[in-house]
Amino acid sequence: MKRIISASAAVLAVGISLHAQSAVDMLQVTQPDFRGTARFMGMGGAFTALGGDLSTLNQNPAGIGVYRRSEIGVTLGVDIHDSKAQGGTGNTKTRFSCNNFGYVGTANLSSDVMPVFAWGVTYNRSASFDRLTNTPYLQPTGTSLSNYIAAYTSGTESSVLGFGKDYNPYRDSDADWLSILAYNSMLINPQDGSTNMYYGQYQPNMTVGDAGLTVRERGYTDEYTINFGGNISNVVYWGLGIGITDMDYRRDAYYTESMSGAYSYTKTAGMINDADAGFDLSNYKHIDGSGWNLSFGLIFKPIQGIRIGAAIHSPTYWSLNYEYDATVNANYFDPQADKGPDNPTVVEEYTDFASRDWKLRSPWRFMAGVSAVLGSNAIISVDYERVAYNDMTLKYAHYDGYGYLTDYVDVPEITQDVHKYCQASNILRVGAEYRVTPKFSIRAGYNITTSNIKDDVRNGGTEIITYGTDPSFSLSKTNQNICFGLGYRFGAFSIDGAYVYNMRKSNLFAYTDFNDGTFSSGESPKWEVTDHTSSIVLSMAYRF
Repeated sequence: MKRIISASAAVLAVGISLHAQSAVDMLQVTQPDFRGTARFMGMGGAFTALGGDLSTLNQNPAGIGVYRRSEIGVTLGVDIHDSKAQGGTGNTKTRFSCNNFGYVGTANLSSDVMPVFAWGVTYNRSASFDRLTNTPYLQPTGTSLSNYIAAYTSGTESSVLGFGKDYNPYRDSDADWLSILAYNSMLINPQDGSTNMYYGQYQPNMTVGDAGLTVRERGYTDEYTINFGGNISNVVYWGLGIGITDMDYRRDAYYTESMSGAYSYTKTAGMINDADAGFDLSNYKHIDGSGWNLSFGLIFKPIQGIRIGAAIHSPTYWSLNYEYDATVNANYFDPQADKGPDNPTVVEEYTDFASRDWKLRSPWRFMAGVSAVLGSNAIISVDYERVAYNDMTLKYAHYDGYGYLTDYVDVPEITQDVHKYCQASNILRVGAEYRVTPKFSIRAGYNITTSNIKDDVRNGGTEIITYGTDPSFSLSKTNQNICFGLGYRFGAFSIDGAYVYNMRKSNLFAYTDFNDGTFSSGESPKWEVTDHTSSIVLSMAYRF
């Protein structure tokens, strides 16, 4: 039976337990995509020292100081995305979006010191989370999710996990919700004579099983920027940006596992050592909210044809709400017993619906670049950016006994996990443009982003703590973009197009590697996932 309680009551029940808000969730919602105008994307995004493009308002705000005339523009795009787990089949999805639109206004100040002052507003889709990943079944698994749950649940009294008269453990105890769910669906069971030690279903040398995972993600992050800037004697260009962000992220994870020779409970025989068992764990997660950030940048032109740029972005200060629930469908069959109405044992169990508010401080961003004009027709530009993911912090909402928000409190364990799992990510961007005729240009670019996860963590050498009832997670590897573009200008109008091929690799884990202290369970199910995205982008702009 599904038990439902109010969001505020659920918040009171969800303590800072083993599965508190994790660094994994923080990483998931703070990694941007490569998006912008067609000229920006066609040159690989290497615009830190160039400016003069609507996308630079989200990158180096000093780019607005390069403008001499006002501009209004819009960018539309289509993405063809394919996600494929190693050994499986790909899932292709096509999506249309408005990548960018904005306006820049300029005022001629008739001054030699500051000849132009500029202001602008833009919208930019910073990230799209839409993707579907189906993994092939792994066999044999050599372990079970139930064993992992049993390992970290051991030490918790069974009396606080089960339901009783007027007692709802989701509401009335501080126990981990996945432990409660597993206990009541009989994925874990007390060891003989114990009230706080548990067995999972996997038995070494006896159990043979397989496992699979399907993950569907959807949502977006949007950023609206307000920028001000200008130039000083046509040598130093400056800009200040204010960003307002909006996010909506949803994740459905469906994990399935089946075993023969399992240690399980059946109605006819109670606990037995060689049952056939299987279960499905379905999880829903929703994170949404808004935030703000500041940015400041400079572009310096020491000689004609050379520009040097630098910018710093403050963290985005997010106010977010996290919601989740889960269900287990399990069946257990005793192969030694006669088939009857009580076989197999079928269990369906639901969690309550949980909701928690939290504040996230995203990473600082630092970037620098240099560009050169070669002759009168060619531009080459190179950027470097560092994103300090290991500097993120998070605070939980604290509520009083009546369910009213009183404060946000630090959680040291989460900060420790961020330092333990994460490292700074490095981004290299290169781009070139060649003006074939005064009106027609061709462009090319490339960028690469290194992983923000430490090597030993990404390879499964560290236990990863997740939040709520979903033990699955994904850890990124490298992310690369190969870019080509065209541009045509006629009078005050311009039209630009770009093609971008993105390849991103990551490791998808059904749950973390572990040792339960009794059985050496080995590695949990994991898959290498490769995402390929082909993007076609079209920008139209008018300068006046």
